[in-house]
Amino acid sequence: MRRCAGCGRRAPQRELLRFAAREGVLVAGRNEPGRGTYTCRSLACFERAAERGQFARVLRQPVRIGPELRRLYTDGGHG
Repeated sequence: MRRCAGCGRRAPQRELLRFAAREGVLVAGRNEPGRGTYTCRSLACFERAAERGQFARVLRQPVRIGPELRRLYTDGGHG
């Protein structure tokens, strides 16, 4: 079980998108090394986590969030 950085909902890891930091840039990927953080498959959760600085807090480092990551999300709902 993992917790969404946007809404705080607990869900199985396979239902969430994983992010990690690579050279100070937020990247998506299950196989990225290092600390990871997760969001629901909802653009609203991703944007909430970005606005509140949750990615940097969980990853324990400042990260640049590129606009291309928004393409990973297809709808506004959970799951």
